Amino acid sequence: MDRIFNRAIRIMLFTNALVLAAGAMLGPIYALFVEQVGGDLMDASLTGGVFALAAGITTILAGRYADRIKENELIIVFGYVLMGIGFLLMTKVNSIWFLFGTQALIGFAEAVYSPAFDAVYSKHLPDCRRGKYWGAWEAVNYFMAAAGAFAGGFLVYHFGFDFLFIIMAILAMGSAVYIYFLPRKVL
Repeated sequence: MDRIFNRAIRIMLFTNALVLAAGAMLGPIYALFVEQVGGDLMDASLTGGVFALAAGITTILAGRYADRIKENELIIVFGYVLMGIGFLLMTKVNSIWFLFGTQALIGFAEAVYSPAFDAVYSKHLPDCRRGKYWGAWEAVNYFMAAAGAFAGGFLVYHFGFDFLFIIMAILAMGSAVYIYFLPRKVL
């Protein structure tokens, strides 16, 4: 019996699912965290904007670079590690200005890995099933948003924000380590 997806796609979906879940854990309760460090609703909006702006600018540059490099897997690893560092820095945030910088770093990290991820993922798609494979990634994205939202609220409610940020970092860095130690021929 044929597998639904090839090995490379399964690995890409799994490792990216962990990173997507990590990012989704904070989303619904982000404004509560901003308030906890002395900010307000406007600060939550501004720091979210800084994340998106950093990601948007970086994505353009990272996409160009991803087309020129042979081992995009290592760019994915670098982006995941940077995200993990950003999540760990969230445990040290004590001011809105520090949060601006941390959100810029996380946005930068997401933008670094995204074009490289898309390039590697696309490389392993069969020509006749591109819609199915991209549909699988989109579904994973939504499922992880749901799971992450629930898990994030649960973890903060029971253990606090610092615990959540450490779990987020573990998910991102765990994905990075897994991809890094894969034989290069796999991806």
